[in-house]
Amino acid sequence: QVQLVESGGGLVQAGDSLRVSCRASGRTFSSNAMGWFRQAPGKEREFVAGISWIGGTHTYYAPSVKGRFTISGDHAKNTVYLQMNSLKPEDTAVYHCTARDGLGYIMNPSAHKFWGQGTQVTVSS
Repeated sequence: QVQLVESGGGLVQAGDSLRVSCRASGRTFSSNAMGWFRQAPGKEREFVAGISWIGGTHTYYAPSVKGRFTISGDHAKNTVYLQMNSLKPEDTAVYHCTARDGLGYIMNPSAHKFWGQGTQVTVSS
């Protein structure tokens, strides 16, 4: 059984920074890509950022967070981080860590087989 456990969420003010972390554990596990998705109340789940370790390290961002968020990770340790700067109230959501199984499109939630329970990030105005 593979488990993804997130940590680091919380309540911050607009303009603040926050870092969320995720570690995968369980059976022998090595994913070629991990990511972060978020879901706000009443809204669709959306891709936030992803990191791939195929042919080097590659990062991907949703347009809404590019330039403000930075994803990083340690492939050997199956960990991934999301540094969030200049947070906005519209960033408020539950943030889920994911791990891809296979070679599906990293921004597609269906490509990610493993999901964490999520950590709440709330940004007040």
